[in-house]
Amino acid sequence: MTTSLLIVDDDPLIRMVTLELLESTGYLLEAVADGVAAWELLDGAPARFDLVLLDKQMPRLDGISLLKRLKSDPRFKDLPVIMLTSDDRQEDIIEGLAAGAHYYLTKPSTEDVLKAVISSALDGLRQKRELRDMVGRQANKLTLLRRAEFSCRTLDEARDLALLLADVSMSPERTVTGYSELLINAIEHGNLGISYAEKGQLLSEGRWLDEVESRLRQPEYASRQVDVTLEKGASSCSVTIADQGSGFDWQTYVDFRPERVFDLHGRGIAMSRAMSFDSLEYLGNGSRVVTMVRLPGAVQGPSPGNG
Repeated sequence: MTTSLLIVDDDPLIRMVTLELLESTGYLLEAVADGVAAWELLDGAPARFDLVLLDKQMPRLDGISLLKRLKSDPRFKDLPVIMLTSDDRQEDIIEGLAAGAHYYLTKPSTEDVLKAVISSALDGLRQKRELRDMVGRQANKLTLLRRAEFSCRTLDEARDLALLLADVSMSPERTVTGYSELLINAIEHGNLGISYAEKGQLLSEGRWLDEVESRLRQPEYASRQVDVTLEKGASSCSVTIADQGSGFDWQTYVDFRPERVFDLHGRGIAMSRAMSFDSLEYLGNGSRVVTMVRLPGAVQGPSPGNG
């Protein structure tokens, strides 16, 4: 299946340069000059595009206004939007991230950076779609579950466990990517000791998955597990995820930070906190995180484990 990208920029030179940079990628490319034209295309065919490159300042409908319109529409909740900007004012970047932008790029971007960011965003979209295609398969078997303990070690096990936790939460489409993000973090950063800087380098070189698999086979990491405890009460579902690493400076990752907006990663915890859970709290040195999801339709009452 061919991947389709929509480029939205009122500057004809930027449109032309971007099209030229991406013409060798095999993507289907279309470009329009403002947010109104972009919205008409997207609204008319919601499944047509897999990613939007969006200029911030445009006539008729600016980039932030279009971004907010897209992210308030359930049809486009997963559509990656990469904002293009000529400035880097922190307040504008934070506004865009909070509105749902996937990345920020400064104009003009180099070919390597542009392709890497697009590839990363499309990989994230593919993973979300795969997870959401699989949710709900066990939900009818898990309605009576009240407390359970699990462990996982590999990325495949993390995916399967994320699906199970999402089904138990009774809000699978909302929570599955959040659980997956936290479990992967616990494996790669916690148990396997891959630092933030190392992951950025590995992603840029296309070697992240290979490095994860390599470390999983090393004796010093092979026995490490991520332990997960689920407690479900009358009104909410609480999940605790604990890794065996040395912790990290989690305070800098629970909110959107402008100093990381041009990185290929580093938004997962903040996005999970904002989109997937009703609360998310790291404890101690960061090797343990507790999430809470209110059960749909439940009257608020006893806390998890007391119902």
